[in-house]
Amino acid sequence: MVIQSMLNGRMLTGGAGAGDTYNTQLLYFTSSCVSQNDERIYMICDKGGNPNVMVRDLLTGEEKFLTDNRNGILKSYVYFDGRPGQGLGKASVCLDSKREVVYYIQDNEIYKADSAGNITALNTVPAGRMTAFTHVSTDGKYLCVPMTDGRCLDFDPDTEGTGLDKRPVYDIDGRIQEENLNSYLCVYDTHTGGLLYEKVVNKCWITHVQFHPRNPELIMYNHEWSSFDCGIRRIWIYDHKRDTLTPVRREGNDTLGDPGGWVRSRNDWVCHEMWSDDGAYIIYHGGYEKGPAMVGRYEPDTGKYWEIALPDSYNAYGHFTMDHAGNLVCDGYFKYPWEVKKIRENSTDNGPDPHKKDAEYICRVLVNWDEGELKWIPLCRHESDWLGQDAHPHPIYSHSGDRIFFNSRQDQHVNVYCVSSKEPLS
Repeated sequence: MVIQSMLNGRMLTGGAGAGDTYNTQLLYFTSSCVSQNDERIYMICDKGGNPNVMVRDLLTGEEKFLTDNRNGILKSYVYFDGRPGQGLGKASVCLDSKREVVYYIQDNEIYKADSAGNITALNTVPAGRMTAFTHVSTDGKYLCVPMTDGRCLDFDPDTEGTGLDKRPVYDIDGRIQEENLNSYLCVYDTHTGGLLYEKVVNKCWITHVQFHPRNPELIMYNHEWSSFDCGIRRIWIYDHKRDTLTPVRREGNDTLGDPGGWVRSRNDWVCHEMWSDDGAYIIYHGGYEKGPAMVGRYEPDTGKYWEIALPDSYNAYGHFTMDHAGNLVCDGYFKYPWEVKKIRENSTDNGPDPHKKDAEYICRVLVNWDEGELKWIPLCRHESDWLGQDAHPHPIYSHSGDRIFFNSRQDQHVNVYCVSSKEPLS
């Protein structure tokens, strides 16, 4: 069903607006959820009471479920109140968009499913570990599943969880440091399911992993919710061939672009790293210590940094992702000079980031890194309430770059929307 929304975009999924009570959301933005030819979109939908992976034909509107989960949501990063060892790992679902194969964790088993719904069991998550967002290599040969010692999320969500997502009240990274807990980069053969290697990363909470687009020997990973030195601890690269761990963002005043006089510091907040299509650079965003928000770029081959400070009024949390030409899309930060924002109390505002989650626009953002210029082109209001991870819009481009897909949570339901990237909001 395709219905017109109130947001200048098209709603692609049913939900409250269609008289139903289920939720549908995009896969996480570290991998595309659209087939290479832009004809199908892969999403997570809880119609029937349990989350499952669904594929929708964007030409005909036909929908098909590819998984058969009946045990709710698996406990993992972001889904803190999930069921230990049971259910679909909503954070685990990633798509090989070229071959249209979905990888996911269900009941602590690692599976793959093709577009026809053929399911293959690959391996098992070792006991006593928590998983997070997974990633498949561009060539389709390797799957990386990040895991952390389960003690990192060992708490009772009924008594210790807070907010809509029941996040722990304790400092998770702090516990990892104090109790010497580890994370693991587990890389599997997508054909045989065999574990190819497991890299142990000490005193680290890894939740995001991304293979280099052209060299699967390189994996970018993170230290989630760093309890100290977030400005330099957040983003790392693991070189499997050399067996080295290298931080991406270092302190310094050699930034290109227009950081507005701000210097890279260990006390900055940095988040949401992403490879360019050719792997030549990485983008990220965050905020300077006691300063404005910023978006950054790093070139591993040259060691050069570009960072652009945002206007002081652009103080609303958001995400940046790229199309194949390097243009950005963002679900936060932008604000018209004359606007007065709605007053919102968001349960997820209590995280480590310094910005409130009250942004309302999907914007195309054209970047001139050398000149330090950002051209913001608002496309529509997403108006999501940002309540919980699933309500983060997490916009992504279609492969052709002509459309942008995003989530929005309104009236207590999450739905997926589509907006043209070529038609500015009037």
